Amino acid sequence: MSSTQNKSISCKAAVCWKIGELKIETIQVAPPKTGEVRVKVVATGVCHSDAFSNSPRDSAPLLPRILGHEGAGIVESVGEGVTNVKPGDHVLMTLLPQCDDCRICKSKGNYVCERVNGGFGSGFMPDGTSRFSCNGKSLYNFLGLSTFTEYTVVSKLKVFKLADNVPFDKVCLLACGVATGFGSATNAAGVQVGDNCAVWGLGAVGLAAVMGCRYAGAKRIIGIDIVCEKAEMGKVFGLTDFINPLELDRPIEEVIKEMTDGGLDYAFECCGNIKTLEASFKCIHQSFGTVIQVGLTPDGSTLNIDPSLFRAGRRWRGACYGGLKSMDDIPKLVDLYMSKSGVLLDEFVTHTMPLERIQEAFDLMEQGKSIRSVIIMAPQQEK
Repeated sequence: MSSTQNKSISCKAAVCWKIGELKIETIQVAPPKTGEVRVKVVATGVCHSDAFSNSPRDSAPLLPRILGHEGAGIVESVGEGVTNVKPGDHVLMTLLPQCDDCRICKSKGNYVCERVNGGFGSGFMPDGTSRFSCNGKSLYNFLGLSTFTEYTVVSKLKVFKLADNVPFDKVCLLACGVATGFGSATNAAGVQVGDNCAVWGLGAVGLAAVMGCRYAGAKRIIGIDIVCEKAEMGKVFGLTDFINPLELDRPIEEVIKEMTDGGLDYAFECCGNIKTLEASFKCIHQSFGTVIQVGLTPDGSTLNIDPSLFRAGRRWRGACYGGLKSMDDIPKLVDLYMSKSGVLLDEFVTHTMPLERIQEAFDLMEQGKSIRSVIIMAPQQEK
């Protein structure tokens, strides 16, 4: 039995007290309750969703809270009723739960399990309480995960066991970003051999979508970004063509329709930008093209699209977590990575750093100087 089982643990965490500010604090992490798992976080990625929720774009932030949702670590203790993992197990914590009981989990389509902690924005565990506190003040969690802390508590429905040889600092990216992009191509879209695809925004999620298109056998994979340096990196993941729309002297839809014999089979919008969403819609084939909306748009955004354009067969689909089921699909991606069979992870990690430098990770991401920074919960020399 762990010496800390059934006891609160004091540890370091990056606490967001106000938008745009992260402060390293000593917090208390309560023991797990029924159906919960307390995890010693070893590594966590810094995702654009964290940046979105630490910016004015999040119109209703819950503060103070602990951000972070791409985490892997070691089970410290478990609450009653937890049988899928035990103390000492290496685990990946996933963005979405999978209960296998609700109507959505039993479906075959894109899904968000009904047991998603009362909604992504609740800030609490399923029982309506928090496991985090700082100086006597309760802290909200983030997406039921909160991985910018040395210890966290999550639902048993959000963790699965890893083999001991799986590297924490790489596999953590499958908790959200890489899985979302890859799954948007292979699962939500269902890209087929010979398809023409384009990806708007070549950050980690967009590059993962490129990788998914290549894995599925797409013929042409076009990357669209205003940073030309991303073209070479895109080739690592399967990019066949690159377009910087700022360098065009005519509408991008004209260029892409010429390149793809009338339009794209699939357009993946990974920026969360209304203008690029509308542009991607103009680039798909009028009879069978599909837009896959992956990026997070600001709350209250609206699109200006003539509904008559859907009549011939154009489609629009969202792709939360790539339409993947966490317990069914993410272990398969881990296996593909470990067997070097089409899923790259090492190539996404451009920086590693300790928790104390987490603001630097956000700055690198906002400046477009990193693909993914990974926070290691122990001193480690930066790559």
